[in-house]
Amino acid sequence: MWQELIVALIVAGALVHFSTKYLPMAWRRRIVYTLGKRGFNEAKLAKFFKTNGGGGCGSGCSDCGPSTSKSSCDSKSTAPRQRVIKLHVQR
Repeated sequence: MWQELIVALIVAGALVHFSTKYLPMAWRRRIVYTLGKRGFNEAKLAKFFKTNGGGGCGSGCSDCGPSTSKSSCDSKSTAPRQRVIKLHVQR
């Protein structure tokens, strides 16, 4: 009896970890939206599922890396910046 309960808790924890990390962003946003409509705190869910307004490490507005400019975070733009990788061909 106890073994099944412990295994069920471990499987539920693995499912929660999988859904917060490996599900596509659209699915995570849909989960946050659906649970928010059911009465859960949508801001906490968005933080838990890492769907905070589309700003990730590339936007410069999050805590995961150094910010390039303060004004880009204040403008509230959700469009991702495009980065260019320069290749130097040696012949």
